[in-house]
Order: sequence, then structure tokens, then C-alpha cells
Amino acid sequence: MDYLNEMALFVEVAQANGFSRAAAKLGMPQSTLSRRIAALEDALGLRLFNRSTRRLELTGAGAYYLERALPIVAEARLLHGALDEMRETVRGALRVSLPVDMAYNMVAPLLPEFAARYPDLRVDFDVTPRKVDLIGEPFDLAVRTGKLPDSDYIATPLAEFSGCLYAAPGYLAQRGEPQSPDDLAAHECLRFSDGLWTVQRGSERVTVQPQSRFGANSPGMLRQMAAVGLGIALLPEILVRDDVAQDRLKAVLPDWQSEKTPVHALTATRLLTANVRAFIGFLREKWAE
Repeated sequence: MDYLNEMALFVEVAQANGFSRAAAKLGMPQSTLSRRIAALEDALGLRLFNRSTRRLELTGAGAYYLERALPIVAEARLLHGALDEMRETVRGALRVSLPVDMAYNMVAPLLPEFAARYPDLRVDFDVTPRKVDLIGEPFDLAVRTGKLPDSDYIATPLAEFSGCLYAAPGYLAQRGEPQSPDDLAAHECLRFSDGLWTVQRGSERVTVQPQSRFGANSPGMLRQMAAVGLGIALLPEILVRDDVAQDRLKAVLPDWQSEKTPVHALTATRLLTANVRAFIGFLREKWAE
């Protein structure tokens, strides 16, 4: 027997001083309510109400049960009310795990608008490349890029970002501007973790082995190295918009782009609080712009 639910029904009957009024308030048939209270009495082995055709009275055991049940039921209602607020109201705390470059370049610039939109929300960011444990650690969500490994986490798509080749205008003025992917062999192509570059234009697809004295496992570091003239880098367009607008970087072979890289929000459950839904929705909105 679910004692807490039956206890709440008992309190309703006792406070309404009758089955019919309690049943009307609860929106259930009076016969069902009466049967469930009788089942509670059977389970307890005590009569809680003295029933007659004219009145309903608490027994001694019923009065004692009501006295002890009232604060329990009231606390349960407060608890459920608080959980309802968490589900519907953006308020309290949110803890998010973000990759380093994304945090600095793609999320931090958006935070003033997010803060203004949700003034009652406190956010803590854990900026780390490590794989956090969304069940064993106190994170509400993690944002990750690229193809995801198999896991029990729920992945919510946020965006897809394509990449392009970029270099500083000064570098291009000195070394010349490539006219095709084949020309990249004569250039300093900044390495990302010693990986290959794959770029495509329509149905054409070319793989390039970047050659340079410099490499990094951070798109942000590659962006900085390209901006100071060390070579050409393959970078997400969203990461370099300000650099392009301020002529620190220029697109190289702009018709050629990398495959789109997916970005997901990872959560331990599909049942999301209002705080998590607000953050996911905000990133989707701003990155779509």
C-alpha cells in the first residue's frame, strides 16, 4: 500500500468532515474514496472514523493519526510545490560543463544577454576538456562538440558549425593566396592535433595533410596563431566572426568548407528543469543567429 497517498486522502476526508465533500474536492467518486480509506484502516488494523448515516467522527486512533499526518502531508505538498517551481521557473543554480575554447569564445560573449534575461539564475561553469560524470558529479548538463561516443546520456542537438580556412592578411600578402586546395602544400598549414583537413565544395571533396612547424589541440590557440601571421588554420566560422569583421583574419578558399561539426547538450535524464531548458534554448537561439 502507498501509505503517503492514502494518508493524504485521509487528511482530506477528516478536514472536509465527510466523504462527499472530500470526494468533490479531489475529483473522484465517493465510493472509490470510501473504499480506499477502508483499505487504509484494514492495513493499519484500526478504525479511523466512526461512520453513521448522519455524521462522520474521528476515533481516538483517527484523531492521533490526523495529528501526526497533517505535518507530513503539508511537508509533502511543500516539497512537490518546490519541485513544480523548479520545473516551471528559471531560478536558483545551474552548473554547466563546457570545453575550454567554446566557453571563452562562443559562450562567454553571450552571457550578458543571458544574465539580463534570467536575473534569478546563478550559473557555475566548469571549463574543462575532460568527460564529466553527469550522474556522479553535480552537473546539470555538459556541452560537447563532435561525434558522441555511445553512452546512457541524453543528447540534445544545439547547432552544427561548419569550418573554413583563414589566415592573416599580412601572411597572405607575403606568401600569396591559394587558388585551390592543391596550393595549400606550399603554405604553412597550422596543425590541429596532427589531424587531416577534409574540405568540400559541392560534390568535390579533398583531404589535405597540413604541414607546419606549429600545431595545437585548441581551436582558440590556432585562431591566435593564424591572426599573428603564422599560417593558415581550419577554424569554425562562428569562432572567427569578429576577427574577420575587424580584418585580423581573411577567409582562404571561401568556397571550400569542412564538414559540419555537431554540438550537443548532454543530460542524465529527459526530465529537464526550467533552468536547463532555458540554457539549452538560449544557446540554440543565439547560435542559430
